[in-house]
Amino acid sequence: MIGIQTRPSAVAGRFYPEDPAELEAMLGVCLHGAVSQAAVQPPKVLLVPHAGLIYSGPVAGSAYALLAPWRERIRRVVLVGPSHRVALAGLAAPHAGAFATPLGEVEVDRAALAGLADLPQLGFSDAAHALEHSLEVQLPFLQRVLARFTLVPLVVGRATPGEVAEVLERLWGGDETLIVISSDLSHYLPYAEARARDRATIERVLRLDADLDGDEACGAVPLAGALVAARNHGLAARLLDLRNSGDTAGDRRRVVGYGAVAFEPRPVWRATEDEAQAAGGDDVSAAGEDRHLGPALLSRARNAIAAVLGLGTEAEPAHPALDRPGATFVTLRHAGALRGCVGALQARQPLHEDVRVHAVAAAFDDPRFLPLAREEFAALQIEVSVLGEAEPLAATSEAEARAALRRGVDGVILEWRGRRATFLPQVWEQLPQTRAFLNALKLKAGLAPDFWAEDLRLARYQVRKFTEADETEMA
Repeated sequence: MIGIQTRPSAVAGRFYPEDPAELEAMLGVCLHGAVSQAAVQPPKVLLVPHAGLIYSGPVAGSAYALLAPWRERIRRVVLVGPSHRVALAGLAAPHAGAFATPLGEVEVDRAALAGLADLPQLGFSDAAHALEHSLEVQLPFLQRVLARFTLVPLVVGRATPGEVAEVLERLWGGDETLIVISSDLSHYLPYAEARARDRATIERVLRLDADLDGDEACGAVPLAGALVAARNHGLAARLLDLRNSGDTAGDRRRVVGYGAVAFEPRPVWRATEDEAQAAGGDDVSAAGEDRHLGPALLSRARNAIAAVLGLGTEAEPAHPALDRPGATFVTLRHAGALRGCVGALQARQPLHEDVRVHAVAAAFDDPRFLPLAREEFAALQIEVSVLGEAEPLAATSEAEARAALRRGVDGVILEWRGRRATFLPQVWEQLPQTRAFLNALKLKAGLAPDFWAEDLRLARYQVRKFTEADETEMA
């Protein structure tokens, strides 16, 4: 073997504790402080930050805490991060046979690296790895949460997202392989500006939009490559945490942004027989779940709003579907008039968390309305819509689109060159004519009512709708 046998720790004592017991304790704090993020199968790709543990450790912990149920199943980790110290063309693998931290050594998967030898964008450089912290700071977390695993460490320099994606495809594997992308977000902006910048960046990441640059994420190239691969494999992105050093351990004058995202196979909404029985019936269909799911969601939406207003809360019924990923829209009405409506089109977090987040946003952050006042709460009417999977609507003209849409049934998503808008199926009640429905949707997207283009895209979805009157409908 050329070069060193083991790559020693380079940043222990600076980015994380050098003493093994102190390091174990600090990792435990980061992991145990993470908000529970239920998952029904192991994530395929994780985005995690790579600053000193005191700064980004709590955010990284929210991603690594996901791996606990898959401790024995994950046996190989592909670890990819940007080069901070060495100018580098392409991707660099090490000659070393192992990487060391205060918690021990991790064996490098030499066979996997040999399988990449024919790719022109991959080379070997011990210098690129010698002092690189973006990979090293992830190792103690991995050593803590996984049983035994091998490592494929890759540092990325000047490369294209496609070149990175090609490497990841070679290493993709099955559930035994986890891909970890190491990247911080914005650097040294004032706190409020950083929050806005990082939120915009993460929104694109969640859409699997690979058009990123180094000002938005220092690991923009490896992250973009992972987004290309995630899109090719039909993965869904789920936000786990988004903060910055001003939220953790630094001042707020110049902060660094940190995000944690899991990329997972898209969830399938289908109750098992055991789950259906736990929900109070033998019907394993969605309709069988609805009778009990509605009260569970509505109580959580109302309680989330009440908590912000400093009001008392009510009991929250349990339901097995609440821990599965789900996408909701929460609609608020007061005296029969719309008072707020906010939601998500893709499942990115557990259903119980998604409905709380969007209930609060509908009450206090819908830009069309003033924040909800305490005196409005008692008369507030809450509706929760759980979205099904969107499917593209094949239409080469607006006439074809109008003919294909099912009035009163389809929610519709319209996209054109960065513009996007949606109407829930409930909007058909106000706009029962297909032409008027589509025209209003185009206006919502900032387009003229008579606009049509060959590259305009439509998709449709159905929802399960729940109101506080306990009326459940399939729409």
